[in-house]
Amino acid sequence: MITKIAWKNIWFKPLNTALSIILLTASVAIITLLILLEEQFEKKFNDNIDGIDLVLGAQGSPLQLILSSVYQVDAPTGNIDYTEAKKWMKHRFVETAIPLAFGDNYKGYRIVGTTPDYLKKYGAEVKNGKVFAKNFEVVVGSEIAQKLGIKVGDKFFGSHGDAEEGEVHDHQSYIVAGIASPTGKVVDNLILCNIQSVWAMHDHGHEEGEEAHDHDHDAAGETHDHDEHGHAAEEGTEHQHEDGHDHDHATEVHDHGHGHAHEDVKITEEGKEITAVLIKFRSKMGIVTWPRLIAQNTKMQAASPAIEINRLFTLFGIGLDALQYLAYGIMLISGISIFIALFNTLKERKYEFALLRVNGASRLQLLSLVLVESLLLCVTGFIFGTIVGRVALSLISGSSETEFKMSFDPLEFVWEKEGYLFLLTIFVGILAAVIPAVKAYGLNISKTLANA
Repeated sequence: MITKIAWKNIWFKPLNTALSIILLTASVAIITLLILLEEQFEKKFNDNIDGIDLVLGAQGSPLQLILSSVYQVDAPTGNIDYTEAKKWMKHRFVETAIPLAFGDNYKGYRIVGTTPDYLKKYGAEVKNGKVFAKNFEVVVGSEIAQKLGIKVGDKFFGSHGDAEEGEVHDHQSYIVAGIASPTGKVVDNLILCNIQSVWAMHDHGHEEGEEAHDHDHDAAGETHDHDEHGHAAEEGTEHQHEDGHDHDHATEVHDHGHGHAHEDVKITEEGKEITAVLIKFRSKMGIVTWPRLIAQNTKMQAASPAIEINRLFTLFGIGLDALQYLAYGIMLISGISIFIALFNTLKERKYEFALLRVNGASRLQLLSLVLVESLLLCVTGFIFGTIVGRVALSLISGSSETEFKMSFDPLEFVWEKEGYLFLLTIFVGILAAVIPAVKAYGLNISKTLANA
């Protein structure tokens, strides 16, 4: 009965009530959004660096190297010599070393040359089809397969670079060998193949440029040094043969030395480059000593994901703290708004309270009535705030998925932190109602009715 009366009373002045609920909704929504963002953002970042002690890559920004190689959200710092990197990959301190080679994308999704160990590292299994075994075979991440409707056996052409608008490599198609299982990690938004496929794809473009350059010189009557260019007459015949070859064949590889197509030919590693190596050590000694050793003895760098991500969280945390302070400030204002609304209406409702007392209502019931009104406002604001916060997270998730291939779950509940937020909201409601409730409790019936 008290709750019913309280609900009708708070809507007696709808504008005051609406203002209080809007302020409370805004504060709860901001805090809820920050709780979910911080929890999921940190979890996703930590899950993706699990099992990676150092990242070996080109010199430049360590954070950029980590973001590009581990999280696939930035441009790489450059390439490193594969032969040199391999020496470090075989070091006795190293437990696992996973090479990565970037270069192309398909509809904005990065094509990464690597080994099957990359799938195992993220706990991804091939649910349909098989793991890439031949050149130009790919395993497609679950998110990409779902969004683009890709199936095993489909073929597609990659575009150069990270931008979807890059030059299309239409001389060789990739064939989908398998679809990976969902993991909630970065691998869900990648297309994986072997490193030889990345090399072969770009060697072909290099050869075509050289071939066109040679033909231009032929037209000008210039003489070729046949020994230096690898017997140009033979190359012309073999290129002619290549033109008649089926370029959609999934196992076609272009040999850089001769310029013709072979099936399953291993491209020489000499002079080839990769983008980075994900390294896990047998002991923690490597984490301490390698950054200095790599910097002193090579043209590469070794960056620690844990250190760089902690640095990023520190910078990120400053912004989160500022937003949290803002949200708590809005919550304080909403509490003051509730207090003012209850205090002002108390003057107008003192005759109503006096009549309730005459009809048998106790002092405690009047105190409860004011408290319930305040708590109803706070609970309503909390519910709306929780919903609005999750709607905002859903919008952010759509944007971050497009830009950074990272999504958030708006339906996830962080029970402990959101439970504390609910208790804080209730506390604000009780605090705002204390003075009006005490005044209602101490109401003098005879004096009030005598002045009516």
